[in-house]
Amino acid sequence: MQDPRLEKLADVLVSHSCQLTKKDTVLIEAFDVPEAMTIALIKAVQAKGATPMVNVRQSQVTRALMNGMTEKTAKTNGKVAMQQTKLADAYIAVRGANNTAELADVPPEKMKTYAKDWGHPVLLQRVNHTRWVVLRYPSPSMAQDAQMSTEAFENFFFEVCTMDYAKMARACEPLVELMEKTNRVHITGPGTDLKFSIKDIAAIPCFGERNIPDGECFTAPVKTSVEGQITFNAPTIESGVTHENVCLKFKKGKIIEATSSNSEKLNETLNRDAGARYIGEFAIGFNPYITKPMRDILFDEKIAGSFHFTPGQAYEIADNGNRSEVHWDMVCIQRPDFGGGEIYFDNKLIRKDGHFVLPQLEGLNPENLKGT
Repeated sequence: MQDPRLEKLADVLVSHSCQLTKKDTVLIEAFDVPEAMTIALIKAVQAKGATPMVNVRQSQVTRALMNGMTEKTAKTNGKVAMQQTKLADAYIAVRGANNTAELADVPPEKMKTYAKDWGHPVLLQRVNHTRWVVLRYPSPSMAQDAQMSTEAFENFFFEVCTMDYAKMARACEPLVELMEKTNRVHITGPGTDLKFSIKDIAAIPCFGERNIPDGECFTAPVKTSVEGQITFNAPTIESGVTHENVCLKFKKGKIIEATSSNSEKLNETLNRDAGARYIGEFAIGFNPYITKPMRDILFDEKIAGSFHFTPGQAYEIADNGNRSEVHWDMVCIQRPDFGGGEIYFDNKLIRKDGHFVLPQLEGLNPENLKGT
């Protein structure tokens, strides 16, 4: 029997996130997810009269391909993927995680070849020229990382992924307006004293049209404006490697010192190209149902009371000119149970200990977004 939650989720993705019409072609990519989810998506797309294209992928197969990656392999597959992406008006990716460390032992030079000639160019085409949405799919490994039972995690997943995103969109409007008027940002907290400018860079609200789950508003710092230090208290995974307690120090926008529980791998990534040591995104997270790190960035970057700071590529829609093959979201949670912290815009306190304090922003606090 079909789980009705799959149909509800598929409808959110097709109707709210991508707003498909019969004129649209949509590329669906399903990574390690049950056939029932992929079929639900196909049926939802077809119900709109739109045209589906489907890629079904498996992480162990991807690992084998990556371990043998050559420049010719990357360029050949990159051309095929680019052609598909250019044919698409919309893109939906549902990504399971049978093993979040599946790519941990892929050699760095293979990852770099993949990123340069396949992954990165296709990512930019998709992000900048299609309507797109990306989400995870619940799995036992995700439940384990979240320290939840499989059943409890599935219930949590469908609750957070099908929440009232229209309400979130309305609540986000005052934050967008404030961010686009702001010049200087100052962030403080344990191990963090960070200053930068966001002057004249667009603020983009995210309420289920790009990621599911969602709940953030992002911009980017003026590239050379970042000064000070930041310490992240959420674990972060890059290329299958987990990093704890990442600490970055900045001078004139550049990361001049970087440490973590695996400093060698951290700096290996930050040395991938010149742009990887500059920041391409600053975002404030406020999803009321996500309250703790799950070692999955599509969830962790939306944690209520958090912000993230991203070494690497800037998005064209909030562009500070930084270019890189890297885009690595790192998360800091500022609620009291994680040590607290403050965010100031032009010397005015806007959020303290993860709670918005300005009246016009109170709609983004958990008690209001949940409607309780």
